[in-house]
Amino acid sequence: MIHYEKFQLDNGLRVIFHQDKTTPLAVVNTLYDVGARDESEDKTGFAHLFEHLMFGGSVHIPDFDAPLQNAGGESNAFTSNDITNYYDQLPAKNLDTALWLESDRMLSLAFTEKSLEVQRNVVIEEFKQRYLNQPYGDVWLELRPLAYKEHPYRWATIGKNIQHIEEATMEDVKSFFKTHYHPGNAILCIAGNFELQEIQEKVNHWFGSIPSQPKKVRNLPKEPIQTEFREKTLERNVPTDAFYYAFKMCPKLHPDYFITDLISDAIGRDKSARLYTSLKKNQKLVSEIGAYVMGSIDEGLLIISGKLNPGISFEQLDQALWQELHTLSNEEMSLKELNRLKIKVRTAKEFQEQGALNRAMNLCFHELMGDIEEINRENEHYEKITPTDMVRVSKVLFTKENCSLLKVKSNDAK
Repeated sequence: MIHYEKFQLDNGLRVIFHQDKTTPLAVVNTLYDVGARDESEDKTGFAHLFEHLMFGGSVHIPDFDAPLQNAGGESNAFTSNDITNYYDQLPAKNLDTALWLESDRMLSLAFTEKSLEVQRNVVIEEFKQRYLNQPYGDVWLELRPLAYKEHPYRWATIGKNIQHIEEATMEDVKSFFKTHYHPGNAILCIAGNFELQEIQEKVNHWFGSIPSQPKKVRNLPKEPIQTEFREKTLERNVPTDAFYYAFKMCPKLHPDYFITDLISDAIGRDKSARLYTSLKKNQKLVSEIGAYVMGSIDEGLLIISGKLNPGISFEQLDQALWQELHTLSNEEMSLKELNRLKIKVRTAKEFQEQGALNRAMNLCFHELMGDIEEINRENEHYEKITPTDMVRVSKVLFTKENCSLLKVKSNDAK
């Protein structure tokens, strides 16, 4: 059970306090309700660009990292298609340093041409290094538009086209900041050995004077139901042939989300999973294989990916894979197998919750999803899942017309 307190400032900032008396450190986690799905189709990559820009200096602080490091702290951030999340960890006695830094960059970035140019170049270099010059690097640039036709999940967080970042103007950047980076679009969580009143006073002091503004109403295009199997083959200079099966799945708040997540564990979580056992250990078709859900807020994807063994064709793999999925969709698994999956989920969750940073991030995310108490109900959702549920959802999930397949064929394949 994770305990927390909540309050809200007049400017709309939602604040969560999680008391943790076991650590000398403080965690400050700030989640902004903006991700790649909130970008314009002709100006993508902005949410990720801002993840970098937010470290480039703000109105009163030219260098974000130096004061934090001087206070014995560290910081980082990540962007997804749904959210942008910033976090700081530092000694509890220096909490004010992190609050000062976070409030100042929420108030206003410096918006200098130099900062924009530096961070633009960082992002362009990242695009080249991670997506263009790395084996299998462009998979998500190809798989997303294959699986999605209308929803903005069809581009990756790095952006659809690097030219969008190359051509970003100062006006574009300021407009994006004004729209998404303000108290009403943020959730702040502070974790550490403090008292609620102390946190309320500090947050009011540092964030209370930041002007409020209306939260943008999100109106994203709905992805039509997929009605045909989609397939694309890339020829690349990669070591071995690889495959990526993407199945459309329900949104995060749908009751079947937890069942779908458990299905992905059943087929591909680890070395005891069905696909690993059948396709790698027994049939020796693949050198690696796994399955996972993307965790998207809107309609997401369950991915099955892996690499073929030498001399094995995509057709051999395809036939064996669909046979395993057919079994899962038509035969109820034993209670023993199901219970083993549930124990692994519970253990992983308990392990994850050992760190104050993970608890802070999860509290912010559940608050964003509309019911923070869900953080304490997740195990209940998994425990209620039956073998019948697993078959019911698998039948809908694992149909050919619900699948988009990306194959990466090695140029060296004989």
